[in-house]
Amino acid sequence: MDKTILNLQNKARDIRKSLLTMAYKARAGHIGSSLSTVDIITALYFEILNLNSKKPNWDKRDIFILSKGHGCLGYYAALVLKGYFPQKVLADLFKDNTMVSAHPTLGTAKGIEYSTGSLGHGLSVGGGMAYGFRCAKKNNRVVVMLSDGECDEGSTWEAIMSAGHLGLDNLVAVVDYNKNQAFGRTAQVMDLEPFEDKWRAFGWNVVIIDGHNFAEILGAFAAAAAAKNQPTVIIANTIKGKGVDFMEDTIEWHYLNLDEEKYNRAMKQLK
Repeated sequence: MDKTILNLQNKARDIRKSLLTMAYKARAGHIGSSLSTVDIITALYFEILNLNSKKPNWDKRDIFILSKGHGCLGYYAALVLKGYFPQKVLADLFKDNTMVSAHPTLGTAKGIEYSTGSLGHGLSVGGGMAYGFRCAKKNNRVVVMLSDGECDEGSTWEAIMSAGHLGLDNLVAVVDYNKNQAFGRTAQVMDLEPFEDKWRAFGWNVVIIDGHNFAEILGAFAAAAAAKNQPTVIIANTIKGKGVDFMEDTIEWHYLNLDEEKYNRAMKQLK
């Protein structure tokens, strides 16, 4: 197996284990929503993004915005593994005055670029950043991860239209297309299909992948880097709760938290 992919698989496993542990100790929800993003976030932080955790405000850094802020558990675990803040901080998940709150908050933990949680704002902010970088003739890239449910929001489509019009080729949107949202299957709550065609109609380069296949993830971002005069959306087909069999593709694990028995069952699957 390719050493790069093996390394990413090992890091993704560690992030999933850290995610489950902090969720168990904090009795936190949104576990399924976080697990579906882990492989993409792992590839971003350990292979794709140009970052320096020792200089979190480095002016040449790439920007990552987790617009689906409720799915932040894997994001926090990745920031720890990358060296932005120590592991012990995760023990304060959801506590008063914590650096790691229920949604990412700018000004708390290092590495968080924008406060998210109210869905539908991240892509607008990311598009504005990308446009600013272009105006300043800088090479910084912006990656925004959205949930599929978030694509019900009108503000998301305003951002899509604007970025396509401006030809922001330094902007990448990644849709965590796990096909489940808070109150049901995405197709039943608000069907997004034909999803690919809609993005193309707004002038975007579209790449469709298995969001748990590292070769496809890396290839998608390479294709995005090669695209000129248009932003790229990576529609990542994912599985909510990926990695834990009793959580996979279930609505319930949008909300449920772990008791000791389920925590131990889940951790055994990640050895």
